[in-house]
Amino acid sequence: MTHPFLSFLIFVGFSTFAFGGVTVSAPTNNSTVATTVQYVASATTSCSKGVAAMGIYTAPYKLAYTVGGAKLNTLLNLAPGTYNTVVQEWDNCGGTSSTPVKITVGSGSSAAVNVIAPSGGSASSPVHYVATATTTCSKGVASMGIYTAPYQLAHVSSGASLDAYVNLAPGNYNTVVQSWDNCGGSARAPVSLSVGGTSGGGTFTNVQAGGGWAGYALLPPSYNICGSCTPSGPHATWSTQQGITSPSLSGSAMKFSIGGSTPFADILWNNKFTSRLQDPKTLVNFHHFTYDVYFYGTNLQASQALEFDINQFINGQSFIWGHECRIAGGHQWDTWDNVNMHWVPSGIPCNPIDNAWNHLIIQVSRTTTNKLLFESITLNGKTYTLNRYDNPTKTSWYGFTINYQMDLTRYMTPYSVYLDKLNFTYY
Repeated sequence: MTHPFLSFLIFVGFSTFAFGGVTVSAPTNNSTVATTVQYVASATTSCSKGVAAMGIYTAPYKLAYTVGGAKLNTLLNLAPGTYNTVVQEWDNCGGTSSTPVKITVGSGSSAAVNVIAPSGGSASSPVHYVATATTTCSKGVASMGIYTAPYQLAHVSSGASLDAYVNLAPGNYNTVVQSWDNCGGSARAPVSLSVGGTSGGGTFTNVQAGGGWAGYALLPPSYNICGSCTPSGPHATWSTQQGITSPSLSGSAMKFSIGGSTPFADILWNNKFTSRLQDPKTLVNFHHFTYDVYFYGTNLQASQALEFDINQFINGQSFIWGHECRIAGGHQWDTWDNVNMHWVPSGIPCNPIDNAWNHLIIQVSRTTTNKLLFESITLNGKTYTLNRYDNPTKTSWYGFTINYQMDLTRYMTPYSVYLDKLNFTYY
């Protein structure tokens, strides 16, 4: 029979037989938490045979959870109150160590997260997450997110549902899907994964330095492609020049120029990628796209807007993720409404800098229910989350492309913009 004093020593954290330690990542000591509490911890030991198990005491001698091995990631449902919890490890040499964690569990609202996918176990990257959340908060669920590791929030979606792809390198992950409601409550669901290689996809790099670029004039009021327009004008003029060494980051930038005699005329350039795939009919079925580009202008205020689009045409459906940086038009990002064919203001500022390289990253997805998801815009290191969903339209074309577009103002001032290090990632 174990001596009562020895049991007490084991409980409060003294080690016997071998030296060890317990690191608790969540919850933090002296924190206030919701009634569903996530514990994340790891253990070490000097025992050559390693850690045998870990556990959580919610009160002295009250072992609420145990797991084999040196890692712990679980959820405990606790009634409101103050708890002097302890996370403990036992090694295979008879030693043990522990870390106390004092928490206050608030009443708050009752919330839950239901993870539909992935189910855990083996997965390939990108990992597809589908989840929903519920809450007793009368104001509803505010948002949901995915943690790929403690304190590493990889994705956030507004509302009570989440459908996202997360790119993970091969390895083992204790990911967490979490919800936050409008009453201060939250809930979490752990998803442990062993991620293998990617399930297809790739990156077209330095697209500005390669072939495939085609330019078209779009004139008001219809903004259909002008079949009679030529690069020499007069309604609209345009040109490109590749291999620019200054200004340039890579040593091979591409110069785009616009002019002409038509107020608010646009020039659209696109680049088709479908024919460059080994098996276009199979591999065009991607779900996540990233448009990553640097752009430079000496007179960007002469631009009504700069547009960066990602387009996918598959299974009779057209997905156009249009992104427009209104400059003279109001210094704001708009996104394209596919069905109603108009721009939707986002409220996100767009203030590119003259005489400097501006770095733009646009991320979008096609969901498993064939919705367009405008995910995020990052300009010069500052990321804004969009999380706007849209519906596709019909098409008979098949493939995927990117667009770059420049618009004239009412004053028709000609201007040029340089693109460099343009990379397009798909998976």
